[in-house]
Amino acid sequence: MSPRLTWWTVRRVLTQLRHDRRTIALILVVPSVLLTLLRYVFDGRPDIFDQVGLLLLGIFPFTSMFLITSVAMLRERTTGTLERLLSMPLHKLDLLLGYGIAFALVAMVQAAVAATVAYGFLGLQTQGAVGVVLLIVVATAVLGSSTGLFTSAFARTEFQALQFAPSIIIPQLLLCGLIWPREEMAGPLRAVSDVVPLRYAAEALGEVGTYPLPTTLLWRDLAVVLTFGLVLLALGAVTLRRKAR
Repeated sequence: MSPRLTWWTVRRVLTQLRHDRRTIALILVVPSVLLTLLRYVFDGRPDIFDQVGLLLLGIFPFTSMFLITSVAMLRERTTGTLERLLSMPLHKLDLLLGYGIAFALVAMVQAAVAATVAYGFLGLQTQGAVGVVLLIVVATAVLGSSTGLFTSAFARTEFQALQFAPSIIIPQLLLCGLIWPREEMAGPLRAVSDVVPLRYAAEALGEVGTYPLPTTLLWRDLAVVLTFGLVLLALGAVTLRRKAR
């Protein structure tokens, strides 16, 4: 691996994204719009919005980064760009790590915009600091990017890449504690949720909502999320193909 080549990949991805104004608008605007909608769905129950809105601040980057990276990497393969890149002295990990860093930076901007709207205009309240929320959100975005890069290796078309989204995202949403507390789920589902990475992100955000200072459980959950992201990134390097088959 080469830090110079990794940074070159980061710049290339960000430059491409900068020229895609519709994608940028979707990344920055949609989470804030959905949070606003949720705020007024629970208009009479701000306590519910504080809980659910906080979790969605972490789920939005995971979902959006998963979709964007899986489609973007598949497009690199189908257009032949990936084959040309890997013919250069560019390691697969340089490429994937560059993607992960680039979209983590995008997620930071997305989270900052969404958090500004949620805390500044919608009245979201948490016991913990906003900075800790943003840290967890960025880690969750890295997880989403790594998951998207890994799953893109098993798709042949962009449509197939998008088809992975329901099977990857929806089960995690159901098991992470967003819909229903994990403690009240059936025993087998609780066991399955222990290996669902988004569950740890949701738990960490729940700790921020409950306690004014970061807890040991929060740091543990954050470490688990980052570990999942790094493992999936390494698996993505192993399964990455130059061309779509």
